[in-house]
Amino acid sequence: MRIALYQCPPLPLDPEANLERLRQRAAEAARRGARLLVTPEMFLSGYSIGLEAVRALAQPHDGDWAGRIAAIAREQGIALLYGYPERDAGGALFNSVQLIDAGGQRLGNYRKTHLFGELDRGMFSAGDDHFPLVELEGWKLGMLICYDVEFPENVRRLALAGADAVLVPTANMEPFDFVCDVLVRARAFENQCYLAYANYCGAEGEIRYCGLSSVSAPDGSLAAVCGREETLAFADLRRDLLERSRASITYLDDRRSELYGPLA
Repeated sequence: MRIALYQCPPLPLDPEANLERLRQRAAEAARRGARLLVTPEMFLSGYSIGLEAVRALAQPHDGDWAGRIAAIAREQGIALLYGYPERDAGGALFNSVQLIDAGGQRLGNYRKTHLFGELDRGMFSAGDDHFPLVELEGWKLGMLICYDVEFPENVRRLALAGADAVLVPTANMEPFDFVCDVLVRARAFENQCYLAYANYCGAEGEIRYCGLSSVSAPDGSLAAVCGREETLAFADLRRDLLERSRASITYLDDRRSELYGPLA
């Protein structure tokens, strides 16, 4: 399955412009054979926008944005994973991502569980213990957001549940290039799954984003890697590579979970 990552500067506080960007990139990605397009964290609203803006913009997972993105997915014939500020029925605010398939069906919604410093904690509640695993064109996909992937337990639990790939919209900033360069690639190898990491580039206020989006393969190779400029990057998730790598690298089978109880 071919996937695309959209690495771009944020357009804060302009959902209409971001919906149009999504439509254009979805059309381009579909023309080039992609079956899934992954965007950065909080793509529809911008990330570092403050609590009042989050309150003003947040929508439910089945709100107007979801309907309009479902229409884009159907129109272009491509699945879309997008980041957005979510408001639940009780009014709580979450940093969320949602996956909608090429038929416009909502496959899964995930709320960021590990909040990064006061930047996140000042805007959002942490998500509960809900790590959905969804199927898209025969591939089992998990979802995380940014800081979540820096906790090895998060990717491991998805891998143990059967994830073939973990999709990670992010807003990773300087000076944390190490996460982009090393950590996400290690997560793919140690869990024997693909890991797609879609980051911003450019700046948002005082924040400078790293770029360096990538798709890491389970054998340690890079199926796609970006620099620091706006780009639409492509990678092929290969079933033969996944199966061959899992046959030779047996971390999941060789675990001794009885030794790990104290870690929890």
